[in-house]
Amino acid sequence: MTEKILARASGRERVRPGEEITARPDFVIAYDFPGYTDVFFRETREDFGIEKVSSPERFVLFIDHMVPATAPKEEELHKITRAWGQAQGVPVYEREGIGHQVSAERGYATPGAFVVHFDGHVSQLGAFGAFAFGARKGVLESFVTEMLTLTVPATVKVELTGTLQPGVMARDVFHHMVRVMGPASCRFKAVELCGPVIAAMSIEGRQTLCGQAMFLGATTMLIAPDAKTLAYAEGRSKIALAPVYPDADATYERVVTIDVSSLEPIVVVPPSPANTRDLQDYVGLQVHTGYLGSCASGRLEDLRIAAQVLRGRQIQPGFLLHVVPTSKAIMAAAAREGLIEVLVDAGAFISSPSCDYCFGRIATMSSGQRAVSTGTLNTPGRMGSVDSEIYICNAAVVAASALEGKIADPRPYLVDAMATAGDVA
Repeated sequence: MTEKILARASGRERVRPGEEITARPDFVIAYDFPGYTDVFFRETREDFGIEKVSSPERFVLFIDHMVPATAPKEEELHKITRAWGQAQGVPVYEREGIGHQVSAERGYATPGAFVVHFDGHVSQLGAFGAFAFGARKGVLESFVTEMLTLTVPATVKVELTGTLQPGVMARDVFHHMVRVMGPASCRFKAVELCGPVIAAMSIEGRQTLCGQAMFLGATTMLIAPDAKTLAYAEGRSKIALAPVYPDADATYERVVTIDVSSLEPIVVVPPSPANTRDLQDYVGLQVHTGYLGSCASGRLEDLRIAAQVLRGRQIQPGFLLHVVPTSKAIMAAAAREGLIEVLVDAGAFISSPSCDYCFGRIATMSSGQRAVSTGTLNTPGRMGSVDSEIYICNAAVVAASALEGKIADPRPYLVDAMATAGDVA
């Protein structure tokens, strides 16, 4: 898939792993952040003499960090971003949610597209069959020349087999992949996911998997479009492209098969996203706060399962549970379903969509505190003090831990919820 997409984008019949090519991204995505977009805007004009980018319809900007602004310099950056977008004819989405999610909702996750960002979590657009990767400051090249120079990555194929047990989510599947394959097992490679687990998984779950490709060392992660993908993309896609599929005899660097039938909920322990452990080994560890959100979570299926756990119950006194839907559209849908009411009644604090909880700008922890989190990282200082700790887990585990004030297995709560639902029916 990667080679086909990059061949089209570079105007070539074929490309091979290891080749350095120059390709034209279909979409250039960015969010405003100090040292990135403000620098791109300035250098494009001052260093290269370009007053207006070519093909502005390829660009999109998001204001999803530092929202709302708490200091004049933050609002100044937002003003710069709005003004640049207006002057260039480039759309700027503000307070719509986390850009990686809103990109999909707004049609930039076109199957078969080549997408670039400076943030590697854009790889979640691979859930829709796009080649999307983070090029850091190399994105500036696309502002200046329309093109991007890159090395074609080799591809690792991962087939996920079996059936997921209740209470096991895409989050657990990904971190189990890290445990089995190793955190540097796919360095500078593309990963293609396939198999019955992927076929059965929701679009949201696939986004969770693909968005964390970097924690395998991968450049990006892709899933071949199926009926679910095409139904989502229909009426949204910004451009008309033919979906791309791997050939039956495609050559991969290697093929890995992972059976997840016996997989149970996991926890990723500090100080590294490579430290995958069985949840049961940490059940009972005191925690003080919980975060359900980020570009890797906070979607409807996450909010639904959290509501299942919390319905009719109260979180532990003193525990701080922060729930941040990934986009405004998701928040509105959750409100229509009554999920927001359930979460609020249980004692959760619901916030409008932003990236700020994930990178520690809001709800920071002090020394000695621990969090259960669906965020992207658990490195020291990510959510406050360098002497606090972050335990990454799925949304159901966050909810169950909020009830007990310690890391908890959500499965008994989910069984009770199912039994209650059966009684009502």
